[in-house]
Amino acid sequence: MRTLLLTAAAGSLMAGTAFAECPAVTQADMMGVTPGDFSQQMELADFTAAASCEMTFSENPEMVELNAAIRGNPELPPLAERLPEEPLVVVPYASVGSYGGTLRALSNATEAGTSDFLSVRHVNLVRYADDLQTIVPSVAKSWEWNADFTQLTFHLRKGHKWSDGAPFTSADVKFWYDNIALDPKVIEKPKDYVLVAGEPMTLETPDDETVIFNLPSPKPGLLAHFATTFAQAFLPKHFLGQYHPDINPDADKLAQEAGFENGLAVITAYFGNSDWTDTPTPMLNSPDKVGKLAKDTYPTLESHIYVSETTEGRKLVANPYFFMVDTTGQQLPYISRQDELYANDNEVRILKLVNGEVDYKSQSLTLAAAPILLESQEKGDYAIQLKPTIAMPTFSFNVTSADEGKREVFGNLEFRKAMSIAINRDELNETSFFGQGEPKQFIGFSPTPSFVDPELTSLYAEYDPESAKTMLDGIGMVDTDGDGYRELPNGEKIVLNMQFATQGIGGEVVELVAQYWADVGVQTAVKEVTPDEYRSAQSSNQLDVGMWEKGQPVAIVLGNNELWVPPFENYFAHRTGMLWAEWVESGGASGVEPPAFVKELMDDVNAFQGATPGSEEQAAIGAKMAKTMTENLLFIGTVQAPNVIYSRNALKNMAEFKTQSYEYYRTYPYLAAQWWLDE
Repeated sequence: MRTLLLTAAAGSLMAGTAFAECPAVTQADMMGVTPGDFSQQMELADFTAAASCEMTFSENPEMVELNAAIRGNPELPPLAERLPEEPLVVVPYASVGSYGGTLRALSNATEAGTSDFLSVRHVNLVRYADDLQTIVPSVAKSWEWNADFTQLTFHLRKGHKWSDGAPFTSADVKFWYDNIALDPKVIEKPKDYVLVAGEPMTLETPDDETVIFNLPSPKPGLLAHFATTFAQAFLPKHFLGQYHPDINPDADKLAQEAGFENGLAVITAYFGNSDWTDTPTPMLNSPDKVGKLAKDTYPTLESHIYVSETTEGRKLVANPYFFMVDTTGQQLPYISRQDELYANDNEVRILKLVNGEVDYKSQSLTLAAAPILLESQEKGDYAIQLKPTIAMPTFSFNVTSADEGKREVFGNLEFRKAMSIAINRDELNETSFFGQGEPKQFIGFSPTPSFVDPELTSLYAEYDPESAKTMLDGIGMVDTDGDGYRELPNGEKIVLNMQFATQGIGGEVVELVAQYWADVGVQTAVKEVTPDEYRSAQSSNQLDVGMWEKGQPVAIVLGNNELWVPPFENYFAHRTGMLWAEWVESGGASGVEPPAFVKELMDDVNAFQGATPGSEEQAAIGAKMAKTMTENLLFIGTVQAPNVIYSRNALKNMAEFKTQSYEYYRTYPYLAAQWWLDE
């Protein structure tokens, strides 16, 4: 299978060489493929015939002006000196684009609800093609595994440059791994994906274009991790390294000249203290010091770079050193500028979409918004796609609640079973999802892999309120004061405080589930909060009920264990068992020891990741993981339904998505660098 994005064969597209012009080639020209056909069988030879002809490289006529807006960037050299020797050639979906314009994006707030916009400019070593099955080149031009999946070698592009013109080399990958990802002074605890069964890898850089990941044991899913994650596997050593005390002995002195306590404080100002790539820049977090720093934001390999950031939004301009070109030799991206506006209020966001004030939006939209958006398509001059999701709305109970009475009940499997069968998923589907969804139980994997017993998806998912009441009676939750609501077994009153954020779950879903639980005698109180407020309460172990979309495909689980290890996902997602997580992270020194089934999940996911892909051994482990997760109901599934993707009609080369999902990093498989505005 040939994907739609390829490095030209045998270096046939060489920067700095004089070429005659090629004819424009689009996806529609390739063997009669129509835009939207995502996994056509094409041979590399067919592409070479179309794209290996001689071509002249050309740039956005605004590029000098755009580069001037990037504080600290030098004057631009000719385009031939800015592109790699082998740029990545993009076959546009429908048309070769025109330069210019501003992409208007709409996010919830700083660090919250911004991944949709981040994905538009995102790059990593590799990515999934738009068939969501094939891993293809991106920053890396090629790679290979050894026979037992203990060594992964990437080959980078010679002449690739950061957005400030500095060389991008293998040293930047090693800097990210050794001095950021594994350094507790920067990131307190290393993420699972930079480890293999809890042990670190080692990186070799035999030359500027070669990076070798040496794994202590097999982890075939590492490659898929790089194809899906927001966390980029490189950082600019030439820039951030000057502030790292392990690299530059004068790092602290340099930082103090800019008004910071030390070099690590500058790294925090630029990068943050996690792998999340959307922490505020010095323009927002250190406005009084930013003028003393060499740059407003650190150099990037992405399609666009920040030039302005406030609490109201951000502005970006095209990266003058971006490494992709189209089939006529035009450097991408086509779109000159990006403007991101923050709007936490869901009604405000919907109104802006209806009025056509946004060019693309998917994150934080729910199916409840579909009717008004569909009704206004013609008037607003936009299009709506309704596509399957991977994650679905799930609920959890705080099994390590600080309230001992609640902790006892929430930790009781019979309580969780009762609350699951109290939910009328068929009605929920009809009311909240217009009958378009599929009632399901959460099994850990999504979509359901062949090695999982499909009956697990309906376990404890049949609506049975009378049995739920009997089960609650059986654990001692009865109405002792006659107010119609049950008390805890210790006699104390209980009200489930159900705080939710629309970024993670629809309000109509929460309201209905709250009513189902009240119908079996468990009192609830629903309150909408901002995503930041929700995450703060979740992190501090203050939630009664967790609620957010949840689910990952096998490809991601193979590279990242977070759905299977307390607290069962990251800061930005749906977590429970915060004190179990503390016990795990502290080696038992603090927190609460998790039950045996949780320890089994932790062992099993490591074994699953290390097993040979597609083997009977891996299938057996995966089946056991799904069974353990489902039977213990740490997370209660509801309905898996399609969701909304919005794009204005003037936005061209907008693909028909396979899914509306975060799990493959939203727009990343669909190459937003080829988008252009026809206005």
